[in-house]
Amino acid sequence: MNKALCSKLLKFGEEKETQSKLDIMLSLKLFFLPRRNHWLKRLALIFVFVMFDYLSTLAFCRAPSEEANMYTRIFMENLGIPLGLTLFVLVANLPIYITLTLDSHIVKLAPKTALFIEPFVDFVFAWFVGGLHFSGGASWFWNASALTRQILGTSLYLLMAFLFVKPHKSKMTTKG
Repeated sequence: MNKALCSKLLKFGEEKETQSKLDIMLSLKLFFLPRRNHWLKRLALIFVFVMFDYLSTLAFCRAPSEEANMYTRIFMENLGIPLGLTLFVLVANLPIYITLTLDSHIVKLAPKTALFIEPFVDFVFAWFVGGLHFSGGASWFWNASALTRQILGTSLYLLMAFLFVKPHKSKMTTKG
């Protein structure tokens, strides 16, 4: 009887450990992937601008000295253009990814607060992410001023954010 009880307890302990490992793996997956809401769409939009900058730099940059960003240039000089650029893009954009992922799980804003905070977040990301990446990517083939490219990139980001990212909910409800 004692052996049977010990065997059952060991089996239960193994099942519990397996379940615990599965829970941890699922929790990490949920932690590292944004929730399927406007945060995931916002992350995809940022990724589009980052990829535009990355691919245009990869296509047009023939020597690290041509790159205007001094930090990117250092990576490219030490690791070569493709690897240096790739590593820099990953390292430079990781904080943005982590911030958006954490915000998607942690921040639950009240509707009145979200009404003011989320457009502010959109404008900040539009200027610092959309505008900078668009300006950097377009600088390889468009000889306009940096401010013009920045403003156009910001405008494109905001247009796409308000068309594709913002959840469109009807404010009016009818009672029938």
